[in-house]
Amino acid sequence: MAQLNRKSARQSPDSDHARLPWPGLISGILVKRYKRFLVDVRLDNGRVVTAHCPNSGAMTGCSEPGRTVFLSLHDRPGRKLPYTLELIHMPSSLVGINTMVPNRLVHRALALKSIQALSGYGTITAEVKVGERSRLDFLLTQPGLPPCYVEVKNSTLVMDRIAYFPDAVTARGLKHIEEMSRLVAQGCRCVMFYLIQRMDADFFRPAGHIDPAYAQALGRAVAGGVEVLAYDVAMDLHGIRLNRRLPMQL
Repeated sequence: MAQLNRKSARQSPDSDHARLPWPGLISGILVKRYKRFLVDVRLDNGRVVTAHCPNSGAMTGCSEPGRTVFLSLHDRPGRKLPYTLELIHMPSSLVGINTMVPNRLVHRALALKSIQALSGYGTITAEVKVGERSRLDFLLTQPGLPPCYVEVKNSTLVMDRIAYFPDAVTARGLKHIEEMSRLVAQGCRCVMFYLIQRMDADFFRPAGHIDPAYAQALGRAVAGGVEVLAYDVAMDLHGIRLNRRLPMQL
């Protein structure tokens, strides 16, 4: 069973403050994904385990049985499934599966002021309520500047070197766009941040072929002043960090 521990992640030659280290990773082969949040994985020792899949999306193109995957192991008392799916090895890239990673990674980059377009703010507040039933991921504030809301979306779908979001119809994502359009109209700054958890894309595009309502709403929002940032990542079996800002095609 191949396993990488936290110590080896810290000692990686290209580790830095912007890198989010993985927990110890255990390799295996994906048997199947089912009920959205469950996967069966055959570990290197032949044992088949059921792991939590922390991704509610369709995971189109990155959930094929037979692929090498990497799990983290959490032995917290009372946890029903000790294993969590973190990565899948696709032919052109590792792909990050855990949808909690983008927010952690963007928060770290914001704190380090390594996202140039968002580096002028002194305070970061997470999980900000903006409506009766809506929250956005981050609120950035700085005296003399309008408040800046940032909503982070995880993209794992890449076709012909174009990254797409969403990979399934998303009513929740549409609601976030509508909230941001409303806030921009009130004088706030709003940024949709698409984090592509893989390394094989050259452009970002809203997935109009999957969710035309979302793509159309994003186009209207951008025309109304909502900004879009799309970044890919650099990652290996030690950790993950933001890499390049990708151009967007509407």
